[in-house]
Amino acid sequence: MEGNPTKPNKRLSEMTLEELWHLFPIQLVEHNSEWTSQFHEEKEHLKSILHDKKIVSISHIGSTAIKGIWSKPIVDILIEIDADENIQEVAELLVRKGYISMCSSENRISLNKGYTPEGFTDRVFHIHLRFSGDNVEIKFRNYLNTHPEIAKNYEALKLSLWKQYEFDRDGYTNAKSKFVLAVNELCKGYSGI
Repeated sequence: MEGNPTKPNKRLSEMTLEELWHLFPIQLVEHNSEWTSQFHEEKEHLKSILHDKKIVSISHIGSTAIKGIWSKPIVDILIEIDADENIQEVAELLVRKGYISMCSSENRISLNKGYTPEGFTDRVFHIHLRFSGDNVEIKFRNYLNTHPEIAKNYEALKLSLWKQYEFDRDGYTNAKSKFVLAVNELCKGYSGI
């Protein structure tokens, strides 16, 4: 993936949100089977970093985990930790190993890998660190993978929003939220695959 470097002499932490959105625009590409391999390789890397932490599961989520639909070429990974694990300590360990902390709340921390002041690297990952059970994205993924017509509707929505929100990641996410919430309602009680 290529970024649109606006100010490569700045550190990412020094850039405004607008500069970041221009450096890392929304890009959608056809589904790539390599995303599954990339997930498995990164999962093994994460397991080696977090070997002494109480990890419940590491899952491939997001559109790259949904068969056959266009997606941003960013592999989303959900790490669920045990309830008595210190989420801040887990995040700090990942930061020490090169992941970038993006945002956090008491029970959720988002990190990424593959963002540089020059743009995206060849492999980009979003890490979603959560406590075990905070995983609606897994049901969403499973539901769309077993309901390809709904997955194609999701793809059509994403494609229709792409250029409008190319440089506005929050706007893109918000514009998809009604669809995502509707599918999440369908997922309630759905065991998936």
